[in-house]
Amino acid sequence: MRVESTAIQKIDYEPEHGKLFVTFHDGDEYVYVGVPPRVTEAFARAPSKGRFFQRMIRDRYPYNRV
Repeated sequence: MRVESTAIQKIDYEPEHGKLFVTFHDGDEYVYVGVPPRVTEAFARAPSKGRFFQRMIRDRYPYNRV
């Protein structure tokens, strides 16, 4: 889904695998593994996607560049 954010362009989630895909406006895409559905839902609702990402996702879950 596309999101309103100055840093993040879109997020996608595969609940069966706990994979969160984050695409930034610069085109970089990362997959974060083991992200619970409640965290992804809160991310989608957060007024500041970039701030939520920094506090609750980045450096908390294993990730790879896609």
